[in-house]
Amino acid sequence: MDVTPRYLGGDSFLGRRDPRVLMLVPVFYLVGVARIDDVRVILACALVALAYYHAARIPWREVRANWIFILAIVTITVLLNSVFTDAMQIEATKTAEPLFTMPLTDNAVSAATLSYSATLLIRFLALAMVSFPIAFCVAPGDLGVTFARLKVSQRLAFGVDLTFRFLPSTAAGMQEIIDAQRVRGYDHPRTSNPVKRLRSLKPIVIPLTVNALIDAEDTSNAMDLRGFGAKHRTWMRELAFDRTDYLVLAFFAALTVALLSYKIFGSDVVWVP
Repeated sequence: MDVTPRYLGGDSFLGRRDPRVLMLVPVFYLVGVARIDDVRVILACALVALAYYHAARIPWREVRANWIFILAIVTITVLLNSVFTDAMQIEATKTAEPLFTMPLTDNAVSAATLSYSATLLIRFLALAMVSFPIAFCVAPGDLGVTFARLKVSQRLAFGVDLTFRFLPSTAAGMQEIIDAQRVRGYDHPRTSNPVKRLRSLKPIVIPLTVNALIDAEDTSNAMDLRGFGAKHRTWMRELAFDRTDYLVLAFFAALTVALLSYKIFGSDVVWVP
């Protein structure tokens, strides 16, 4: 079964862009905001990321669970590493006057700590916003040619393309196995307990693994029969930047240069209200 990732933003502004734009923009953005410590600057960058994400027109109901998961993971990570412990703090937060001390970890929390924690939280969410269009606005059939046009080796390009197809196909295969077992009288327990849900999957692990190996072997044989790797592969899909693509890339490249200059010249500090 060929099950491809969800293609939700095909008729949006970003969906009409060259897919290489959607791949390069998160790289520019990550380089620019990676070491910014001022929460005010990060907020301005987050507004840019929000406008970019809004241009993808990804339906909220389709990605609500994804955002809940990301928000939970990011919040827990930031709290554990900057409020409950000092794993992700910098010198400015360690030398600031503490407001209170965490009862369990005895970690001192200052206004600078809270400001820097907010910076980390906003940064991670902004990075998620500029990355979501890759998953939902790039046509599944364009993944291989996109990486190839970015001068990535054809083996890696095909590997990424097949990975995006393999994971949802495996999920669909798991559901088929569950349905087949129900027809034969085995009913998987329905529970919200994650531990019990994992334990209930034990009867399907072996058939799922065997099917995955068979599918991988079939794909490998099909590629060998077509001479994959013997010569440089050509692509039916042609990619070309238009004027709007160049403008989008130029904007994010300029933003990256401005943020790097802001950091290099020492203007970036932890802002304490």
